[in-house]
Amino acid sequence: MNGKVFDSILAQAQQQLSVTEQLRLAAALTNSAALSDRAVAHRITDLKGLGKAIWEGVDAEQYVEEERASWDG
Repeated sequence: MNGKVFDSILAQAQQQLSVTEQLRLAAALTNSAALSDRAVAHRITDLKGLGKAIWEGVDAEQYVEEERASWDG
């Protein structure tokens, strides 16, 4: 769907539907997208290693001590 089609549908919904109907439409579209075969399911294990480079070379104990020390002001 291109941007013009989306904008047209959105404008029609805003002009022709009450706020309650717009909310029902939004919920129906959300549910439809969530149940769609195109929806991608992710597992928590897919995040393994994400951000690893950020913590490279950081001493965990020292980091925690510094963080706790900052809580006192």
